[in-house]
Amino acid sequence: MRKLLALVAAGALLFAACGSGEESLVSPAGADGSITSGINVSGQGKVTGKPDTLTVSLGISLLRPTVDAATAEAAALATAIIDALKGAGVAEADIQTANYSIYPEYDWNGEQQRLLGYRVSNEVRVKIRNLETAGATIDAATTAGGDATVVNNLAFSIEDNAELLQMARTAAWGDAEGKARQLAQLAGLELGSAISITESISYETPPIYYERAMAGAEDAAATPIEAGTQDVIVNIQVTFRIG
Repeated sequence: MRKLLALVAAGALLFAACGSGEESLVSPAGADGSITSGINVSGQGKVTGKPDTLTVSLGISLLRPTVDAATAEAAALATAIIDALKGAGVAEADIQTANYSIYPEYDWNGEQQRLLGYRVSNEVRVKIRNLETAGATIDAATTAGGDATVVNNLAFSIEDNAELLQMARTAAWGDAEGKARQLAQLAGLELGSAISITESISYETPPIYYERAMAGAEDAAATPIEAGTQDVIVNIQVTFRIG
């Protein structure tokens, strides 16, 4: 009994020393109501890779006096954009409708509202796998859509990131285990096996902005699109048994 009290007291002292940090000595109750001491720590692993896929929303948004006029022109321009994407080498399976909407648009200035016309938006989500031609591919689509073209939500990704995730997990585990061993050593305790593990995964990529230079110039160079790098981040929470 005295040994158990001493162990719990040591845990309380170490918890107080940790303050508001993420690492602490904890004493969760077991299924039978007994006290199972443990050290709860966090660990992070970050691995940097080079993206191989660009996802972008492309489409049109136009306002016309009538629904028929708006939908007819929108359909023609959307078809032209899709044809341009396919012509640039994008596979049909990598083109998916992301949004289609029709709604009346009003001028709210003055005492009475005035109907301006009907807004039609039609966007597709596109995966571009050849990043070397990404700029030229997007330019071809925007040329086909003309002034009604909308480009949104450019995002790079790594299509097959299994190896990077494994590397990040290994680094996260090493980080967590190293913290737990140090805490156990400071408390004069022996570190046991892990009894609880939780994981979260995130990706960090710098934001991308598309702005076509010299739009409309036939001899204009393709808009540069740089993939840069992407961080694959694994965060884990681990509880290690004491002894």
